[in-house]
Amino acid sequence: MARPTAGASAVLAVVLALAACASPPGPQSAPAPTPTATVRPTPAVEVPIAAATAAPVRKRVAPERVVIDALGIDVPVVPVGVEKGGFMELPDDPAVAGWYRFGSDPDSAEGSTVISAHIDAPQYPIGPFSRLRDLATGQAVEVIDAAGDAHRYRVDSVTYYPKAELPAGDLFERDGAPALVLITCGGAFDARTGHYDDNVVVIATPTS
Repeated sequence: MARPTAGASAVLAVVLALAACASPPGPQSAPAPTPTATVRPTPAVEVPIAAATAAPVRKRVAPERVVIDALGIDVPVVPVGVEKGGFMELPDDPAVAGWYRFGSDPDSAEGSTVISAHIDAPQYPIGPFSRLRDLATGQAVEVIDAAGDAHRYRVDSVTYYPKAELPAGDLFERDGAPALVLITCGGAFDARTGHYDDNVVVIATPTS
């Protein structure tokens, strides 16, 4: 898995933090943020936010589980938003992933469905998303939504991005071809800062 060298285009350096949200929102009247570049490791994953755009009015179809049989991953997913400081919220428990509810969902005809989880956190064991680095191109990922429908994807790429170079504006895209984006931390752990150097990003495209 090669490390890209090109930096992300300039985007609003507002970051997303991680905490659970009970249920997906209905239609939004206020502008919804769009994440941009970075992901906070322990104790949280950071994904910066770009310029706000209007939230879609279509009823949301929240993902409830991510299943990757090849890695033995079956992770519950909860909707998350943006914390006060501009970070993407994520569940504290690395065994639970967060779906960015202001972006696309598994039933969207376009844009990226973004799901992220901690690789680890204080007082918790290593999380299932720590295994994302072992995914291979072509392997299958399944997202089960709140209606019980299965959305199937094929892995296109697994990439390590230095945190300062995470192309969040592209990863959180609401337009274009539909895709699934899975994000966690990775690379070397800096004991001095308590942060990992990189983000591991999986991009997958729908197969059905």
